[in-house]
Amino acid sequence: MGYIRAVCISEKKGTGKKNVGEAVFIEDEGLKGDAHAGKWHRQVSLLSKEAVEAFKERGAKVEDGDFGENLLVEGFDLKKLPVGTVFSCNGVVLEMTQIGKECHSHCAIHEAVGDCIMPREGVFAKVLKGGTIHVGDEIRIIGETRRYRVGVLTVSDRSARGEREDLAGPLIRELVEKDSYLVVERSVVPDDRKAIEEALIRLSDRVKVDLILTTGGTGFSVRDVTPEATMAVAERNAPGIAEAIRAYSGTITPRAMLSRAVSVIRGRTLIINLPGSPKAVRESLDFVLPNLYHGLDVLKGQVTDCSSEGKKIHHLHHTN
Repeated sequence: MGYIRAVCISEKKGTGKKNVGEAVFIEDEGLKGDAHAGKWHRQVSLLSKEAVEAFKERGAKVEDGDFGENLLVEGFDLKKLPVGTVFSCNGVVLEMTQIGKECHSHCAIHEAVGDCIMPREGVFAKVLKGGTIHVGDEIRIIGETRRYRVGVLTVSDRSARGEREDLAGPLIRELVEKDSYLVVERSVVPDDRKAIEEALIRLSDRVKVDLILTTGGTGFSVRDVTPEATMAVAERNAPGIAEAIRAYSGTITPRAMLSRAVSVIRGRTLIINLPGSPKAVRESLDFVLPNLYHGLDVLKGQVTDCSSEGKKIHHLHHTN
């Protein structure tokens, strides 16, 4: 059990926040009026009061919110809790999605206080249920989720140039997060083989997602090079997934045979090419998502016997 010691908001990312005493938390969005709110996995930042006090003992003078935290929490060593921890506070439900973050050494916070403990001490969460949190409210751990981390990559010249709205990428996030998956990054790149390869390598090797879903660039156009870029970064082939999607899509439209999409493995990351059409993306994911659990668990080392039955990871296991 812990307590909320500050509720902080800022209008600009990379800057300190101000303690406003209370705030409205919007489901799948974040704090109302805060710069970090949005459809992503780092909607709310949390920092342990104990970590801030230890920093102050070094002689630093900092105020609540100076490290960019939304919630200053007393009673938990947040960084030692597992990703997937679910908190409840005054009816608001938060799911912890990330521990720490990449440090921007020249951000306004670092310049102001000479250091920033958020990258190593802070954690991030998304809002599962909205409401209002006040300073002094009790915060409890009520359960834990286990999700597969997903990177979504839209490949489109026009979307990369801002000439066409990316509809498929947001749709992928919406569909996969109804299941046991969490999108930790969504980005857009042009139909450029080098750009696609670099994005896939970064998501696999640095972000270390479990699954990458690409959308677009799998047809016959001379600019459609997503399969070639995917094969270039692959360490092992996993053709059955792409073949199964093609076969299923063929029952809907014979043009499915024209898809050149591939599916491969890089390290412990599974990469699957999806079509660019939102309708085809929905059809593909409805078919493939429920069948990936066992393969991802084997890839992550959580199942060692491929003949054993794969387990479905539940969204939320309540402890009380």
